[in-house]
Amino acid sequence: MDKIKVTFFSAKDYDKESFEKAELRDAVDITYLETRLSPDTYKLAEGSDVVCVFVNDDLNAYVIDKLYEMGVKLIALRCAGYNNVDIEHAFGKLHVVRVPAYSPYAVAEHAIALLLTSIRRIHKAYIRTKDFNFSLNGLTGFDLHGKTVGVVGTGKIGRIFIDICKGFGMKVLAYDKFPAENSGIDYVSLDELFENSDIISLHCPLTDETKHLINEESIAKMKKGVVIVNTSRGALIDSEALLAGIKSRKVGAACLDVYEEEADIFFEDRSGHILNDDLLSRLISMPNVILTSHQAFLTKEALNNIAETTVNNIITSFDNDWCCDNELCYHCGNIESCRKQRKKKCF
Repeated sequence: MDKIKVTFFSAKDYDKESFEKAELRDAVDITYLETRLSPDTYKLAEGSDVVCVFVNDDLNAYVIDKLYEMGVKLIALRCAGYNNVDIEHAFGKLHVVRVPAYSPYAVAEHAIALLLTSIRRIHKAYIRTKDFNFSLNGLTGFDLHGKTVGVVGTGKIGRIFIDICKGFGMKVLAYDKFPAENSGIDYVSLDELFENSDIISLHCPLTDETKHLINEESIAKMKKGVVIVNTSRGALIDSEALLAGIKSRKVGAACLDVYEEEADIFFEDRSGHILNDDLLSRLISMPNVILTSHQAFLTKEALNNIAETTVNNIITSFDNDWCCDNELCYHCGNIESCRKQRKKKCF
């Protein structure tokens, strides 16, 4: 079989290292591009069988049509989320596969790292001691033990985060549209979670239903001084409402690994440029906001899993008529479980 030609968008050095080591690497021919896939860059995939993309690549209806016209057959997401792909429009044109779980531990542990850094002022202490300032003034934090954490989304990442929180002696409240059966998790309504949580951590996908889940109305229901953690998708939070909540002292701290307008900003060195996003600039300027640039996934274990799963997804998709286990399909309207109902490819 001829090698499968893959155009790899939004490529970074750590991507190349992990994909070069991936098993079955000899079956694919990968061209790495630092460029993000968008309506302006789709032509770079000409002559390819596959486009391999990440969270901020834009696969709207226009891009999908153009890729289809060029003969591209597969969209290989090297991430779990797929809100940046018009799955419905892709049906009948391009197959779509993803990496449903690369390292839930990586993301859950990063959420905890952000939380601890924030409430114990570790980032501020680090900066002080680098300047030989050993004063403790202004560094007072609070114990996690005994606090109530509200966890929105109890998939693999959410449940691991819950286990870590329980290890700290925290009380856990959770909300999920589809509660995990026999999990022992204390599920409550969203309103009850908002009203009773000292800390709220988001671990749910971005959908039309969850967009701006954290907004002016929901923040108004929260405890004064609540800490909000988001390592999922930026648009789960209305950033304007979050900033207003911080300025009014309703929100005590925000720990963010994602931002709703991150696509043209994150993963790039902007240190020598003026940041045009005024809202992000204002958030970063707040002393009680910690922002990392979508790095929660970034561990050696996760990168290796992403590479191996993605390469296997590609090979499996071209190898036979059966559905790849990780295919996303709109045939029956149930994007993630369609393959369970129809073992063969839908088109």
